[in-house]
Amino acid sequence: MALPLPLLLLLAAAAAAWSGPPPSKLAIDFLPGLPKQPAFEQYTGYLSVDGDKHLRYWFVEAQDADGEKPLVLWLNGGPGCSSLAGLLSEHGPFTVQPDGATLTYNEYAWNKLAHIVYLESPIGVGFSYSDSQDYHTNDTEVARVNYLALKEFFNLFPEHLPKDLYLAGESYGGIYIPTLAEWVMQDASLNLKGLSVGNGLSSYETNDNSLVYFAYYHGLLGNRLWGDLQRFCCSGGKCDFHKNPNLNCTAAMLEMIHIVDESGLNIYNLYAPCAGGVPGKFSYLDGTIVTHDLGNSFVWHPARSLWRQNLLNLGVTKQVRLDPPCINTTALTRYLNDPQVRRALHVQDDSPAWEICSFAVSRGYKRLYSKMNDQYLKLLSTGKYRILLYNGDVDMACNFLGDEWFVESLQQKVEVTRRPWIFTDKDGQDQIGGFVKEFTNIAFLTIKGAGHMVPTDQPRAAFNMVQRFLTRQPF
Repeated sequence: MALPLPLLLLLAAAAAAWSGPPPSKLAIDFLPGLPKQPAFEQYTGYLSVDGDKHLRYWFVEAQDADGEKPLVLWLNGGPGCSSLAGLLSEHGPFTVQPDGATLTYNEYAWNKLAHIVYLESPIGVGFSYSDSQDYHTNDTEVARVNYLALKEFFNLFPEHLPKDLYLAGESYGGIYIPTLAEWVMQDASLNLKGLSVGNGLSSYETNDNSLVYFAYYHGLLGNRLWGDLQRFCCSGGKCDFHKNPNLNCTAAMLEMIHIVDESGLNIYNLYAPCAGGVPGKFSYLDGTIVTHDLGNSFVWHPARSLWRQNLLNLGVTKQVRLDPPCINTTALTRYLNDPQVRRALHVQDDSPAWEICSFAVSRGYKRLYSKMNDQYLKLLSTGKYRILLYNGDVDMACNFLGDEWFVESLQQKVEVTRRPWIFTDKDGQDQIGGFVKEFTNIAFLTIKGAGHMVPTDQPRAAFNMVQRFLTRQPF
């Protein structure tokens, strides 16, 4: 039966009134601090999961939004650190300047190559929150929630569902990304094409064991300590620095850890200065080095913690800031807490202040996996996905040697033997970007002179690497 004309007009008017984006799909119309507003679209809001979990996303569409551009989901690590750091200080379209008020356009923004969703995960990180304020979680729960958040993203942006999908992250993203990929690969509605992890935590054992070699051969340990490590941690030509019951090995390892993590070296980039200078005094508590004289910051390295007790075991009960050591996050924090910026990002007035890493999330996080072999082997067994593991070669947090050992341990067929990869610098000169070894459907690649945050340290080389990865070109 045909509807009467007045009712049709009423329905049309109602439809027009609700034609704008849903509350969780809010356009960023004006971003403070930019000399000129961007031509590409960007949105920010919440992806709600399980009724009470609300994950904050910031979606930047590709600068040249042709139909061929893929979609990338990006996750920073921690566990407990915000992906907005990836957007505003690594490879997003804008970079926060030291004044914490202005932005400049990033010449090597990855959204020149793809549409990118920056997701603040787990719940409790950055502007993400849960109604219950219970921020205890674990590896498998985070993978499940991130998968549901991705599904919710496509509910809001169905036009992007057919696009090629890539999952990418760094640091503890070495756990987040392959565990999320296990969920995504089982969903036929999602067009997963590949995943990449930068300076990822792929295996605690290889990361721990390789770091000792990295430190010694970069001149950090000296022959006396190296001799003790060889004498007490090695037997029959094999060294175990990771879980060695020998107490003399433990003592030598504590000395090694003190040099690498706590002496004032920048663990994220050995050759970069430590922002804020050398930290204060040190003491040992239950076999764990604790820093003092650092104001209200309890500084530790969140990605590698097997050599330290969980923060709960340290007896830390008050709320403290959890900042990456030797990294100056003042400008980023100031910008995201500016009232005008928060309004532009549609952040509610009563939302807590933004912090780069969440103490509550990190303290309540349960690590369930010690290595990612099973996840990668499952992905590789399909023959469907292109996988890239890349490392800056002067990072000590998740060093290149450990990830190279990890990829080798997957025992995939070698397609291209280890060789330099080349990119063109600003002057049009070919330069060695690093080294790459390619196996069937997986590659391991280093970026020369880069630390933990590769796009920050070597933006042009990183852009070239990602361009080849997403366009499925050889490295």
